[in-house]
Amino acid sequence: MNQSVPESLAIIAGKGAYPRLLAESARQQGVRRLFAIAFKKETEKSIETLVDTVVWINMGQLAAMLDALKNSGIRHVVMAGLIKPTHLFRARPDAALRTLLKGLHQRNADTIFGAVGDAIKNLGLDVLPASTFMEAHMPSPGSLTRRAPGPVEQSDIVLGRHVARVTSGLDIGQTVVIKEGTILAVEAFEGTDETLLRAGRLGGPGAVIVKIAKKGHDMRFDIPVIGLHTIKVMRKIKAAALAVEAGRCIVLEGKKVVAQADRAGLCIMVFEPKDV
Repeated sequence: MNQSVPESLAIIAGKGAYPRLLAESARQQGVRRLFAIAFKKETEKSIETLVDTVVWINMGQLAAMLDALKNSGIRHVVMAGLIKPTHLFRARPDAALRTLLKGLHQRNADTIFGAVGDAIKNLGLDVLPASTFMEAHMPSPGSLTRRAPGPVEQSDIVLGRHVARVTSGLDIGQTVVIKEGTILAVEAFEGTDETLLRAGRLGGPGAVIVKIAKKGHDMRFDIPVIGLHTIKVMRKIKAAALAVEAGRCIVLEGKKVVAQADRAGLCIMVFEPKDV
C-alpha cells in the first residue's frame, strides 16, 4: 500500500476468503493489532485464528457494529468480504439501520454501504479502500488463463464493457453477461451469482461475463471480486469467458482460480480500465 502502514486495523469481515486473505496480508505488511467485526452465519470461523479480537454480531445490527468499532480504540477500518445488500433487508435491522435506510432516497449497494461507511466515518474513524493490503491480489492486464478469448468472445467483451460502463453508471450493477452479441443479463440488486444463473438459463453454454467498477466507484467497499466460487458458477452455467479490470478487481486465491479455470477450459481476461 502507498500510505504508511497503520499499527492497528479493524476489519468488517463479510463472507468468503477475502477477510482471511486481507488479515494475512496486513500482518505481513506490518500491522500489529487486528480487530474484526464478524457476522454470525456469514463470516468464516477461521477469522478467529487470524486476528487478536473478534466481536460477533447478527446481520443488521448497525448500532452494535458502531459501538464495537468505537470501543476498539482503532482508527483505521476496512470493509472486506461479501455482504449482499439484500441480506440487510432479510435480516432484522435494528433501529439504527432502519433509520439509515429510511433516510436513503435510492437504495442500492452504493448508497447503502456508502451510508454505512459515512456512519463509521462520523465516529472519527478512517475507512480505507477495500483494496488496502490486497495489491498482490489485483492482476495486471492480460490473459490469466492458458486460453485467450477467441474473436467472438473478444467482440462480446468489447460490447460487455460498453454496456457495463453505462449500466453501472446508473447504479444498476457491476456485471453484464453477453453471448454472441446478445445481452443476456445485467446485474441488478440480486447480486452476481443470480445474474449468472439467470443468463445461463436464458442463453445456454458459451456466455461471456464482464465485471467492472463504475466510474467514480467508492473503493471503500463493494470492489469487484472474483474467486473459486465464481469459477464454480461459471462451470455450472457452462460460461466461456470472464473479463475484469486491471487495478479495480480482486482475484481471491488466484493460483487456484486460474488452475480450476484452465482445467475447465475457461478464459479469464484482465483489461485496462477506461474513463476511470
